[in-house]
Amino acid sequence: MSEELLINVAPTETRVALVENGVLQEVYLERSARRGIVGNIYKGKVIRVLPGMQAAFVDIGLERAGFIHASDIAPLDDEGMEAREAEVADIRALVREGQSLIVQVVKDPISSKGARLTTHLSVSARYLVYMPQTRHIGISNRIEAESERERLRQLVEAASQRLAEGGLSADGGFILRTVAEGVSEEELLRDIPFLYKLWGELELRIKERAVPSVIYEDLPLFMRALRDLARPYTEKIRIDSREAHGRAAEFAGKYAPEIAGRLEHYPGERPLFDLYGVEEEIRKALHNKVTLKSGGYLIIEQTEAMSTIDVNTGAFVGHRNLEETIFKTNLEAATSIARQLRLRNLGGIIIIDFIDMKDPEHQRQVLRTLEKTLERDHAKSSITGVSELGLVEMTRKRTRESLGQILCESCPVCGGRGTLKSAETVCFEIFREILREARAYDSEKIMVLASQVVIDLLLDEESANVADLEEFIRRPIQFQVEPIYNQEQYDIVLV
Repeated sequence: MSEELLINVAPTETRVALVENGVLQEVYLERSARRGIVGNIYKGKVIRVLPGMQAAFVDIGLERAGFIHASDIAPLDDEGMEAREAEVADIRALVREGQSLIVQVVKDPISSKGARLTTHLSVSARYLVYMPQTRHIGISNRIEAESERERLRQLVEAASQRLAEGGLSADGGFILRTVAEGVSEEELLRDIPFLYKLWGELELRIKERAVPSVIYEDLPLFMRALRDLARPYTEKIRIDSREAHGRAAEFAGKYAPEIAGRLEHYPGERPLFDLYGVEEEIRKALHNKVTLKSGGYLIIEQTEAMSTIDVNTGAFVGHRNLEETIFKTNLEAATSIARQLRLRNLGGIIIIDFIDMKDPEHQRQVLRTLEKTLERDHAKSSITGVSELGLVEMTRKRTRESLGQILCESCPVCGGRGTLKSAETVCFEIFREILREARAYDSEKIMVLASQVVIDLLLDEESANVADLEEFIRRPIQFQVEPIYNQEQYDIVLV
């Protein structure tokens, strides 16, 4: 398995592509006017408490107030540590309107919803996540070997103890990230003092700054990519900006020296994303149909509540029997679905309608293929299995907008429905509106303003109905094309 990180830096936006075996798997975008805020820490003010929802809205200085649930608010003890309780307290006992609150963003604003917030604060380095208000030491679930988990835990405990003896100490706990697997004590020791110092600076900002204000902003995208996406098996990290490459090299030298030798500046004339076919893959990812190599296809629909994926055999007829054809299509679809979830960054509830399989062993193999191909996904997912209706239900953690939400907007003509009223339907709406106007008001004639396609239909196929209507209301009806009107728009003017 070969993996490369491609980083495209322009004055107005930064894009990162994760390519595995020459195939695009994930895309991250950050625009100067629309930068992601996950990980940012704010000093905010509670502006509304909702007891019925066990939640509150917090003004953090953005266009929309952030949302925080009672389960994401941890009361602090006398030592400033989180006092974890078995049951979630009443939101009114935790916060009050007008109270200042230090919060961190865990989910970007999506659609009409504000940012999702928490008071469980943390700051990240290459190998460790520092949690200043808890003494817990956790380890990424993706580090599976128990001996390695225990080694890392002991390393952090010993390193923290030595730093405390040397006068550099701070309360708090740590989470060891997946990339910490196999690292030496020396490498971990680089992270701990940095995180202690960073949190010390943030504590000063918390005391000094007014409400609302930003206390901490996470790194720009191309540096986050080095910190969060570069893994031991990442072969190359290619950056097409000389300035960004210089900053990345400096960052890697300080905080991730093991990847410094893999950084490359790409000076080529041809755009980096074109060289790897990334632009074309992004264009394809904005369509709802995905063609499989066998001839089958997927239909992917994203809604506010969930995403649905339908698997179809299409032109694939197989070679043996129907069950074998269905099984092979579903196996290929499972691999493709895992890639599409990552590429499109679909999150929340996801329902997959595989083609019905009668053999339980086939069902298990398809589910196992889906789980296996999702193991490399950076977002956490959970698959519940096959339901009674033959649907696979799963969830995938959503922390930012999907690719489609970032790059697209609702159609101004259909309002995001995906369909328009037919020209015939609009014609009959016009007839009904003319009848209403004719009964309510006196006029010499009636003028209909509509789009070209509707006027053409009224003067052609619907001309007999127009003549009957004119006879019925005893007034002439005239028509005028309005080029700026879409198919559904029209006006009735009394003259």
